[in-house]
Amino acid sequence: QWQLVESGGDLVQPGGSLRLSCVASGFTMSGYAMGWFRQAPGKEREGVSCITYGGASRKYGDSVKGRFTVSRDNARSTVYLQMNSLKPEDTGVYFCAARRRGYCGDLRENEYDSWGQGTQVTVSS
Repeated sequence: QWQLVESGGDLVQPGGSLRLSCVASGFTMSGYAMGWFRQAPGKEREGVSCITYGGASRKYGDSVKGRFTVSRDNARSTVYLQMNSLKPEDTGVYFCAARRRGYCGDLRENEYDSWGQGTQVTVSS
């Protein structure tokens, strides 16, 4: 049974940093591209970042480029999202997702096969 469990969400002040983690179980994560998405209240889910199966290539949404960094440790079946220079508009529930195809697509929800339950990130003073 596939399972993705996110952690690391918190309340942080604008300009602060957080690192999210997502641990995969029930499948061999090393063969899958891994994505991060977020959903703010009243808004659609938005693609944040993706990393290919081996970590050689990454993709970011325009709103987070230069501030967020995605990485992975296949030995630990874990993918990370380092978030710096956080803004109030980064507030939302952050989800990780697994894509059977090992390469990143267009950061669309329908490209991913399995999802975690999400972790809340709140950026506020």
